[in-house]
Amino acid sequence: MVDADTLLPNGRMRDSALAGDVTQIHRGDQYAETGDRFEISGEAFEVVEVQERRLGDLTDEDAQAEGMADLEQYREVLNRAHDNFEWDDDSEVVLHRFEKADGE
Repeated sequence: MVDADTLLPNGRMRDSALAGDVTQIHRGDQYAETGDRFEISGEAFEVVEVQERRLGDLTDEDAQAEGMADLEQYREVLNRAHDNFEWDDDSEVVLHRFEKADGE
């Protein structure tokens, strides 16, 4: 079991995942493996894909899956959220894609 607070580092992301508006997050490091599960307010989620990517490979669709309008908004949020952050297309990030787990 993965800690949801570690994978999704703020309440907005966790609330948006619970609502189904956020289905993935890119992080600088890997925080989960495919098949790992986490819970938000008693709702179970399963990590269905973990993949290394480059920032330059991200698309508007990726940004939307993280709750943003488009890639430009995603860049702006990263710049505000991280001190000394500078977008570099070659920077490596780790995709964590998840979905609500089927009840078992």
